[in-house]
Amino acid sequence: MSISHTTPTAWRKSSYSGARDQNCVEVGNLPGGAAVRDTQHRGAGYLEFDASEWGALLDTVRTVGE
Repeated sequence: MSISHTTPTAWRKSSYSGARDQNCVEVGNLPGGAAVRDTQHRGAGYLEFDASEWGALLDTVRTVGE
């Protein structure tokens, strides 16, 4: 699935990842969506999600975390 030909230039670490936690992901903004990559394997690429998919994921995570 490709939503953009733009590569995210600024990545941020998940707020659920602790300083010592090595099992974390990073998120980068894309026009019309978001990209997610594994912090330990940045060179392996990233997954792209359009805005509706990303929003649905975040809504689900928030609901499950309550």
